[in-house]
Formats: sequence, C-alpha cells, structure tokens
Amino acid sequence: MTMLLNSTNFSYFILAAYFDTGLFKHLIFLLILCLYVLIIVSNLLLIVVICMNRSLHEPMYLFLCSLFVNELYGATALFPFLLTQVLSDIHSVPRSLCFLQIFCLYSYASNELFNLAVMSYDRYHAICFPLQYNTHMTFKKVATLTASAWFPAVFLPSVTIVLSSSLQLCGNIINKVYCDNYHIVRLSCGDITANNIYGLFATTLTILVPLILILFTYVRIFKVCFSGSKQTRQKALSTCSPHLASLINFSCGAFCEVVQSRYDMSNIPNFLRVILSLYFLACQPLFNPVMYGLNLSKIRHFCKNLFFSRD
Repeated sequence: MTMLLNSTNFSYFILAAYFDTGLFKHLIFLLILCLYVLIIVSNLLLIVVICMNRSLHEPMYLFLCSLFVNELYGATALFPFLLTQVLSDIHSVPRSLCFLQIFCLYSYASNELFNLAVMSYDRYHAICFPLQYNTHMTFKKVATLTASAWFPAVFLPSVTIVLSSSLQLCGNIINKVYCDNYHIVRLSCGDITANNIYGLFATTLTILVPLILILFTYVRIFKVCFSGSKQTRQKALSTCSPHLASLINFSCGAFCEVVQSRYDMSNIPNFLRVILSLYFLACQPLFNPVMYGLNLSKIRHFCKNLFFSRD
C-alpha cells in the first residue's frame, strides 16, 4: 500500500546508460550518423533494384524486399533518437515518445523473425518441391505470407504498450540507451501479473513459432540436399547461406540483449554493455543488405549494371 502511495505517472523517463564522452561526443555522433546513412542507402538501393526489375518479381525477392523495408523501419526507430541523445546533456525522453519507440523496436524485432520464418518456408518449397514451386507460391500466397509476418508484429507490441502504459510507476530511470518495456515494468509499484503472463505469451509466439517453422523447413531442406545431386546442394547453399547467416546474427544479438536485461552485468564495462545492447538493432539492418547483395547473383548483377553500366 505504501508503494502505491509513492507511485506516480511520470511525464518522462531518464536514460541512465549514457555516460560522459567528453571530446569524443561529436566523433561518436558522426560514426552513428555514417552507420545510419549506410543502412538507409544499402536497403533503399536493394528495394529499388527489386522493384524496378521485373525479373526479380519472384517470391524470394519480394520477401527480401519486405525484410529490407523492416530494416529501414527498425533503424529509423533507433538512430535519429540515438543521434539526438548523443548530443544532449540531459538524457530524458517524454513518456509518449518512449512508448512509441518501444512499440517500433518490438514490432521490428518481431517482424524480423516472422520474415525470416516466411523466407525459410519459401526456400523449403523451392528446394523440396521445385516442379510445383510456381504453382504453390502464387502472388496471392506471397501477399498473404507477407501480411502474416507483419500483422502479429504490429498487434502483439500494441497490447504490450496498452498494458505497460497503464502501470503506476515508482521511478522513471531506465538503465538503457533506448526505451525498453522490461525495464519500465520493473519500475512498477503495482500488480504486474497481467504483464508477465502476456509477456510470456507474446515471447513464445514471437520466438518459438518462427523458430519451429525455420527448424522444420531446414531439416527437410538438409534431408533433400544430402540425398540429392551436387547441383542441388550448391543451389541450396547459395540461397540458404545468407538466410542462415542473417538468422544467426540476429539471434546472437537478441540473446546478448536478453541476457543483459535479465542478469547483473555490472562487472562488464559500460561501453561494452551499450555496444552489445545495440548490436541486434544497429548491425542487422546493415548486415542483411550486404549479405544478400553480395551472395545472390541476380541482385549482384543488377547492382553492378546500375553503377558500372556503360552508355
């Protein structure tokens, strides 16, 4: 009861993970800005290449286009905010903007996994049922699968925000460089049972369901590859290796973030904690266009023609 009396609805949150960088402030700002520009240029480039070339209007490339759109969405939810905070001496953020950022970052992370699951399903059909692929993967089915990746990524974080924004809080200090729902829930003075139950449900749906689908598809893909010809294995390797690399990169970054949130990491230098916390949000949007742009021959070919074609 005493805790509830001390609770209040704070109008802003303080991000306590920022530290004084002194003379390096503007250098860090420039590095973050360069990374953001690279992310925008690389993802936009591949989106334009896929949209402008009719030969790339195939399911695999359309799913890739959705993935690149998501990278732009996630990066825009993080980088302008980071750039503002790096130059600021007071690291506070309005309550409404904080919850907006949580929604954007959570929906980005959810959509990333669902997109990767849909892409693995597409590769499963292409490799295991090549003769029926064009019949199975129609434009209508591609649109349905793309929508099925975006819908839960929008709906699930929306419920999270509704539950968290109604909590009575006993503090407003978040030990992060960006807003995080888990840390806000920990600041609550009241009953958080509903938040915990829904959080478990949403996490299971967001992580377990896509991973089960990815695991199932790759078991079938590897089975076909090991029993098939060398040409089949080479085709599977060329189309699946960027997807697996993207999945591993994102999973490792997300794992580091979850470990940091749940366990005491005070023995690790603050700078390293910040880097690990930002890894899956900052590196994945650049990793994907570089990985797919270099490994998929059609995309690489059109990019070369775009920049090096002669009149």
